[in-house]
Amino acid sequence: MVTKVIMPQLGESVVEGTITKWLVKEGDAVKRYDPLLEVSSDKVDTEVPSPADGVVLKLHVPEGVTVHAGTLIAEIGDPDEASATDAAPTEVQEDKSPQMTASVPATSHAAAAADQKSLGFISPVVARLAAEHNVDLTRVKGTGVRGRIRKKDVLNYIKQMASGEELPEWEKPGSGELFKPAKVEEYAPIATSACPAKPVAPPSISGDQIVPLSRMRRLIAEHMVQSKRTSPHVTTVFVVDMSRVVKHRYANKARFAQDGVNLTFTPYFVAAAARALKKHPLANSSWSEEGIVLHRAINIGMATAIEDGLIVPVVKNADSYNLLGLARIVNDLAERARAGKLMPNEIKGSTFSITNHGTGGSIFASPIINQPNAGILGIGAIHKEPVVVSQGHPLLPDPEDYIAIRPVTYLSFTIDHRILDGASADAFVAEVKAILENWQD
Repeated sequence: MVTKVIMPQLGESVVEGTITKWLVKEGDAVKRYDPLLEVSSDKVDTEVPSPADGVVLKLHVPEGVTVHAGTLIAEIGDPDEASATDAAPTEVQEDKSPQMTASVPATSHAAAAADQKSLGFISPVVARLAAEHNVDLTRVKGTGVRGRIRKKDVLNYIKQMASGEELPEWEKPGSGELFKPAKVEEYAPIATSACPAKPVAPPSISGDQIVPLSRMRRLIAEHMVQSKRTSPHVTTVFVVDMSRVVKHRYANKARFAQDGVNLTFTPYFVAAAARALKKHPLANSSWSEEGIVLHRAINIGMATAIEDGLIVPVVKNADSYNLLGLARIVNDLAERARAGKLMPNEIKGSTFSITNHGTGGSIFASPIINQPNAGILGIGAIHKEPVVVSQGHPLLPDPEDYIAIRPVTYLSFTIDHRILDGASADAFVAEVKAILENWQD
């Protein structure tokens, strides 16, 4: 039996993917859950596992091509079988096969029908877990979006089987499909929209070298240009005395390390931003033609530099964690971002963003908004500066005034001027400044 492999939907709002690398070639023998290819979507690379044992009969889409989720990309079957599309090209158009069809031994017609149940996208983590525990994923009910099987679903199934509990009716062979499988689309590359403004070619000088644009660099360029065209950008800057934060960090680094957490300065800024956003919800909003959308959740994206570009993993519900929890999440997201192991949904859904450009030594920057956020907070390098310490009026001369050396940082807040004005933007940054300068556990 020929098993069709289609481009999976890698996230709730991810409708297309680019095949960056085939890990197999036609004629290769593969086992179920073995990685078949690497797919890139919104700067995240993910491996797609094989839905069945067999031989790769045909690869329908070459590397570097972007296609919609649901598109037929490969076929797997027995060595003596012909590709279904070669035998009958019209079958692909009419086929109602699910997103990923699994073939397992069956002893009855009912079991064979159950084997055709749509599994949806199976992540490498779920595939490995199922293979390690010999779990038939066609018997596992997915609780994710559109019935997607998640890690916890497999763990619950393993626990249930170990306890000897009676299987629910929907898990028994022949119980029917959980949802109607999606129609398999024919391979059709997605056309990229052309930029309306014709770019000006740089002057050519003898000895110049052209560095080819990677997919990530093209995506970053498109997002940055689109953001500047979408939002009128305005930036305001505050200087912050970081003395209390610096003292707190050095006093608690060893204690956090005992919990396996590296305490950096980034969690302090995430915590301060989350607290300030609760007091100034307009900064945690997005523009729409119907009105300004005030977001209930506080999901903070943190721009992270990686080898060939920039990615923005999101700390979901940042206001619900203490400093230790935020430090653990920040470490995990940053490490997996640099290792290319983030999932698509982990860079989606930000309601506010920060960029710690100071890690490279930069003192001041005017960052571009991460759409559709209302603003982005730029964090400069923490460095020592002479500061006037006043005991009386902050502006009037006072004999008690003195100069001290303090660790400071410059916070730049770039806003969408359709949503925020100078006063509302300054009020938000002033709140962040007050939280950092008066840091308490």
